[in-house]
Amino acid sequence: MKHSTVALFCVLAFAAAVSTRAQVVPAATSNSFRLSAGALGSTFQPDYAGEGIAQTSPNRLWGIGAYVDTRVNRWVQIEGEARWLRYNTYLGINQNSYMVGPRIPIVTYHGLTPYGKFLVGMGNGSFLSGSTFIYAYGGGVDYRLNRRFAVRGDFEYQQWRVTPVISPYGVSAGIAYKIF
Repeated sequence: MKHSTVALFCVLAFAAAVSTRAQVVPAATSNSFRLSAGALGSTFQPDYAGEGIAQTSPNRLWGIGAYVDTRVNRWVQIEGEARWLRYNTYLGINQNSYMVGPRIPIVTYHGLTPYGKFLVGMGNGSFLSGSTFIYAYGGGVDYRLNRRFAVRGDFEYQQWRVTPVISPYGVSAGIAYKIF
């Protein structure tokens, strides 16, 4: 009687183990690649007062922008952004930037994801005869509204490699749509 009870228990345990699914199976098969695209509204201190003078401008430039975030996995993320600062110009000064680089998420907590970023690219403006190399670093926070939409607040500090060197900085706010 004892042996049959133990044998029955072993058969039932084996059948239960084979028929149940582990929690990690869906997570292991999910796709971690994501692609999001969004729009930005920005305000920047151009650090250019006109006439070849690199100094704080009396006006801030306003503009629009677009960005794309590509997430390969938790730690490998690439951001590309373009920004056109053409509103509220002072002496006809405007700035455009086109950059790409890594984006490093810090942690995700209740839909909030703070991040840091380092971008490189090209910039042009009304005070330049062509384009110049720029790099930028900054950070911000994304807040996931639902499965598809997220909002963003962002700060960025740029270095434009022109003579004299200018260092525009500013803030942006935007909304993104998760494509997949």
